[in-house]
Amino acid sequence: MAEHSHTDIVSHSTNAFPARTGEEFLAFLTALATSDLSKPSDPAHPKPIEKFLGSHPAALAFVQAPKPAPSSFARESYFALTAYHFTNKDGDTRFGRYRIVPVAGNEHLDAKAAAAMGSNYLFDELHERLVQGPIEFRVLVQLAEAGDVVDDATIHWPADRTLLELGRLVLTHPVEENAAEQKWIIFDPIPRVDGIEPSADPLLDVRAAVYLISGRRRRDAGK
Repeated sequence: MAEHSHTDIVSHSTNAFPARTGEEFLAFLTALATSDLSKPSDPAHPKPIEKFLGSHPAALAFVQAPKPAPSSFARESYFALTAYHFTNKDGDTRFGRYRIVPVAGNEHLDAKAAAAMGSNYLFDELHERLVQGPIEFRVLVQLAEAGDVVDDATIHWPADRTLLELGRLVLTHPVEENAAEQKWIIFDPIPRVDGIEPSADPLLDVRAAVYLISGRRRRDAGK
């Protein structure tokens, strides 16, 4: 087996992303950081973030997309940003995006219930849930059709696209020495297994570089 043979499924809980490139994402974050949003009545308009959103419709759609708080990490769906090129044992190829769906189904809190929760409630609940038994997720790939854009994370495919189940992910117990493990792990969005290749999405290389820098800094901090 090769020294590096793995694929990390890096995903988040909103089926959208605000930027197509690393440069655009940096501009989004810079505009957000330089806008004082603590004063809604501030007459200084437009703020940097307002200017950015006004000229970037994908970012505006991302910001406006509902993001309800889940009742549990085990009751939330997770969506990969970028597409990959999959090849099966017969040599058939399709582009697809990962999706991780809880077997227990999605469940979200209303605003009042979410506000009453402590800042660490999702992690606390996860430990309590695991005491009761395993947590299971379906690992799916949404398959692109001919003509679908496969190199732009801001463009998502129609909901009727085929969802192919690759397998199941089962969590049975918390990671031991979790804090230490977080200092050691480095996410790698570039697949390094036979049959899965990166697409031409420009975010892939940027993310790989940023995750590597982040991981090295955490490892150095943990020494």
